[in-house]
Amino acid sequence: MKFLVLFGSQSYEHEISIVSAISMKKVIKNEIIYVFIDKNRDMYHIPTDKIKSNLFSSGDYKKFDLVSINQNGFTKKKLFSNQSLEFDVVLNLVHGGDGEDGTLASLLKFFNIPFIGPRNIASVVSFNKFMTKSYAKEINVKTLECNYFTKDCEVKVDNYPVIIKPTNLGSSIGVSIVKSDEELDYALDVAFEFDDSIIIEPFIKNVKEYNLAGTKIDNEFVFSIIEEPQKEEFLDFDKKYLDFNRVETIISANITKELENKLKDNFKKIYNKTFEGALIRCDFFVIEDEVYLNEINSIPGSMANYLFDDFNDVINKLANKLPQEKYIEINYEYVNKIQNAKGKA
Repeated sequence: MKFLVLFGSQSYEHEISIVSAISMKKVIKNEIIYVFIDKNRDMYHIPTDKIKSNLFSSGDYKKFDLVSINQNGFTKKKLFSNQSLEFDVVLNLVHGGDGEDGTLASLLKFFNIPFIGPRNIASVVSFNKFMTKSYAKEINVKTLECNYFTKDCEVKVDNYPVIIKPTNLGSSIGVSIVKSDEELDYALDVAFEFDDSIIIEPFIKNVKEYNLAGTKIDNEFVFSIIEEPQKEEFLDFDKKYLDFNRVETIISANITKELENKLKDNFKKIYNKTFEGALIRCDFFVIEDEVYLNEINSIPGSMANYLFDDFNDVINKLANKLPQEKYIEINYEYVNKIQNAKGKA
């Protein structure tokens, strides 16, 4: 099994994607091909032995071959011909826009390229935090109540503290805890800098948080260990960013079997058939013994490899059991009937 790791692209989480992609060298034992998408959405084949973070900040990645996407794969131009990149499956590691909003999923599907990552519908329900809450409600998973605002709305807050989040961003980018009216305008300016809409939730101090990653292979769920992330008030961008290059397995949270089962049951409801083909991480709150979904990470940082005892085994098994697209037979029967009918007339 040979993986093609797709990373970068037009996203506020562009740099995080680079860090995640580089970390794969340490945890995937298979051969890896890297294709970097720059801010202009041009694609470059980055030799695996050359990849390092300053290659991208310096612009030196442009020394390498440009890549084009086409039916069933990717090619790069040679002197008198095109050369196909040989791989078995794409690992979509583009965080945020393009990767998690369904753009690349649509492109890969259109060109009949097998990939690990969220499909279109999964991207819709996980990328937008307000849509996530609607989805959770329909599948009987609890979430915190929220208010939704766009840039042209008057924002009012009745009870502090609250947490303000851009609707379509991850990695805690643009997120603020607001404790008074005096802090509100600045927090709104920060959030609206990154997105045209926001959600405002009650901020619950010292709430218990747990992260659980997993996937479904041959209709059987494969779970990671359950992590209790270390935080101060909340996991801000800097803490998450430094975490994205983790490759060492962490210690499992010290929780009861009952709570473990509750978290896994909620994960199963969320994943169901919607997220087939993806390895996701769900972040949960636990309040008075009740489990609440905080967010769905449809392409988690570094693929949440550090939560699995044997990530390489999991990602290979998933790559071999991806959902198959239904082939639609086009035979022009209806058009031919019309033509025949016209001929008789």
